[in-house]
Amino acid sequence: MRTPNLAMAPCRAAALLALALAAPAAMPAQSRPRARDLGIKVGILPTGPLDAITDVAGVEVGQVTLDDHKNVHTGVTAILPHAGNLFQNKVAGAVFVGNAFGKLMGSTQVKELGRIETPILLTSTLNVPRVANALLSYMLALPGNQNVVSINPVVGETNDGYLNDIRSRPVGSKQVFAALANARGGPVAEGAVGAGAGTVAFGFKGGIGTASRRLPANLGGYTVGVLVQTNFGGILDIDGAPVGLELGRYYLKNQLAARPPSPADNPNGSCMIVIATDAPIGSRNLRRLAARSMDGLARTGSAFSNGSGDYAIAFSIVPPYAATPRLRNAAMSPLFLAVIEATQEAIYNSLFKAVTTTGNGHTVEALPLGRTEAILRRYHVIP
Repeated sequence: MRTPNLAMAPCRAAALLALALAAPAAMPAQSRPRARDLGIKVGILPTGPLDAITDVAGVEVGQVTLDDHKNVHTGVTAILPHAGNLFQNKVAGAVFVGNAFGKLMGSTQVKELGRIETPILLTSTLNVPRVANALLSYMLALPGNQNVVSINPVVGETNDGYLNDIRSRPVGSKQVFAALANARGGPVAEGAVGAGAGTVAFGFKGGIGTASRRLPANLGGYTVGVLVQTNFGGILDIDGAPVGLELGRYYLKNQLAARPPSPADNPNGSCMIVIATDAPIGSRNLRRLAARSMDGLARTGSAFSNGSGDYAIAFSIVPPYAATPRLRNAAMSPLFLAVIEATQEAIYNSLFKAVTTTGNGHTVEALPLGRTEAILRRYHVIP
């Protein structure tokens, strides 16, 4: 676990450390492969060194997973645009909504002002107010915020009520503080961890996934990183291979045959997409960048159902008031492709890394690796 910044007020540092140590830690990295480990190469652009949102300099991710091996499978995932005081050093941000069946707290002010002033937290639907309250406590206690009387916490969610006792609302201050204390750069745990502990995607176990793309030097050399929380349905397509169809688990399968529906027939649930970049762009073009992530979501086979909340939150680490010239509209196209490819691959990683999970009276299987690899070979996606 990362030690909290001891440069903050001593009482604050002690409280943060105590809460972090008292909360369950993030689960260790799981042994299942990522998409690229299997030879899947989405798109044409190169990845960053980690193929993760943390390839964008200064971005940190922290997670806490709650798993009682019975009915609780949930958690919190924290994305920090930088490690400093975000209220005092805001970042340019934007939100794009594909379908608004969800609870993205703080979105209206981000849309209006084009600024993000807190870490971005992801969790379970009914935990949003509790997580936001903890985030407010964290921000108000930061040195320099003693006279602050208004903070806009950004908290997103998906509904993990199929595998998790969602009404128990177990994510609170201890877990939020621990996730913020654990936040760091480097590799990001994926699959059934953090806010993805209890999610379901395409009828298989979903979760947290991440990926990145780096433009060549002649196009600016910028990096785009994406982190997703997958909990939606449709007909799974992996880089052109109709995997969901071949595995016989997909939206409307049973209804089309006049049979009772199964969990795979339910396309509802939501997908949260967080996008980071070091490209010098303002909120208007960040919103355009966020909009293109929906193309990456579509490429995986999402049904974009009535009951799915599809949200993208984008930010640039370049300070909003920096003297760096902002990119022109015509320079955005390569970044659009980068976010499409990174979103698509991040969703695949969330599926490949997730493990079979039983909770709340249900079992959701992980994407079967052997059968999926055979399908990918048959469709020439992998050698």
